[in-house]
Amino acid sequence: MQTILPLVRSWGVLLKHFSQQADLQDVSIDGTINRAHACAAGYEKDSAFREALGRSKGGLSCKVHAICDAHGLPINFILTGGQAAECTQAISLLTNVGAKAVLADKAYDTNELRDWLKEHEVKAVIPPKSNRKDEILCDFWHYKERHTIECLFGKLKYYRRISTRYEKKAINYKGMLYLASVFLWLR
Repeated sequence: MQTILPLVRSWGVLLKHFSQQADLQDVSIDGTINRAHACAAGYEKDSAFREALGRSKGGLSCKVHAICDAHGLPINFILTGGQAAECTQAISLLTNVGAKAVLADKAYDTNELRDWLKEHEVKAVIPPKSNRKDEILCDFWHYKERHTIECLFGKLKYYRRISTRYEKKAINYKGMLYLASVFLWLR
């Protein structure tokens, strides 16, 4: 564990270095659920929250919340259990990014996020949920560019260690995400 932690931090620093070159005209945020292999369970009793593992009918899962630039290159990640709502991690992902527009799906349609974006003078390109009482317009022409985050998840899941979580510790899994992201930046 003591030798892995500096290595994970190194990959994180390298990703941060590359993401300084990101095209922040538009950023896209989303989350994806990755199944956790049976060997990922059981690190310590009651450590599922700390290790970003969630339990559902389908078994153990981990949700990767990601933000990418206009070219579909990763900027940052947050790990949670698979049952966590996507909108809960949006502000954490967007802090210190400096984007001009945020493209997200309906899962991110919350008043809290919209207020935060307005306060930071960021254009919100988020379609409203069907149960929203007040009408909010969305620039659907601009929204078409959100496919970049879906393409990012497709590229990341090309790596087997990302598509199925085998690591017991969340820090090791995040290290694999950083490594795969650096590979995408170096293409």
